[in-house]
Amino acid sequence: MKNILISNDDGVLGPGILATKQALEGFANVTVVAPQENNSAVGRKVNIMKHMYLDEYELADGSMAYGLSGTPADSVNVGINYVCDEKPDLVVTGINPGINISRLQITTSGTVCAAVEAVGLGVPAIACSLFLDDDCFKQDEEGNWYVDTDYSFAQEILAKVVKKVLDEGLPEGVDLFNLNIPSKPLSDRIKVTTLADRMLDFNILERVDDDGNDTVMNVPQLVEDYEEGTDGYCVLVERRPSLTPLSLDYGGRITGLDNWEF
Repeated sequence: MKNILISNDDGVLGPGILATKQALEGFANVTVVAPQENNSAVGRKVNIMKHMYLDEYELADGSMAYGLSGTPADSVNVGINYVCDEKPDLVVTGINPGINISRLQITTSGTVCAAVEAVGLGVPAIACSLFLDDDCFKQDEEGNWYVDTDYSFAQEILAKVVKKVLDEGLPEGVDLFNLNIPSKPLSDRIKVTTLADRMLDFNILERVDDDGNDTVMNVPQLVEDYEEGTDGYCVLVERRPSLTPLSLDYGGRITGLDNWEF
C-alpha cells in the first residue's frame, strides 16, 4: 500500500482531519501530523531554531495522531523528515472547513501552504477544502458558535482524486492540486478549473477598546461574482467539486523583460 501523510491548519483534533483519515485509510497507510492548535490563515509560516513539542493525541475514533506545537508547514516538514519512516507517496491537507480559492487567498491559507511545503520537500500534494453554507454555522445554548456539517460527500470526492493521483501521479507541470468541494452539491462531477482573482474583499472596522485605544480590524466579505471556468464559479455557482492544478514555478510565464537594461 502507498503511504500518505495527512495534515491541516485547524488543529489535530479538528473534525476535518478525522474525516480525511477515515476517507483514505482503506486504501493507503496514513500518518497524521498536524498543529496542536488552530493555525488558520498563517500561510507558509515556519518556526526556525525554535523548540517545538510533538505529542501523541487520540482522535475521536480511537486512532493515534501527532500534534505539533508549530504551524501547518512545520507539521508537514516534521512529518516527512522525522515522523514517517520513509518519504510518503503523497501529502493530503484538510479537509478544511471553509473554501480556499483564488490567486490572492490561497497564499494565506495554512491548508494550501502546508501542501506547498510538501512539494518543496519533494512530495506531491493535495489540499482539500469544503465550502460551508450559512446554515452550517450554529449556536449552542450558551450562544457560542460552532460548525455542524456533513463530510461524507467531501470524503467521497477526496478519495476519488487521491486514488487517481496514487495510481497515475500528477500530470506533467502540476506540483499540487487544490480541491474545493461544496457542502450542498448539485453534481458530483469534478471539474478542472483555474484560480479566480480573489475570494474575499476586506473592510476595515474601527472601534475603541475598553481602555480607550483606537483599534482596526479586517472584516472579510465573500466575493459574489466569478468568471466561468474558475474555482469560485465552479464551487459557488455550479455547486460542483473544483480541482485546480497549481505550479510553483512562480516566474515561469513572465516574459517581456528581454529589453530591460540596467
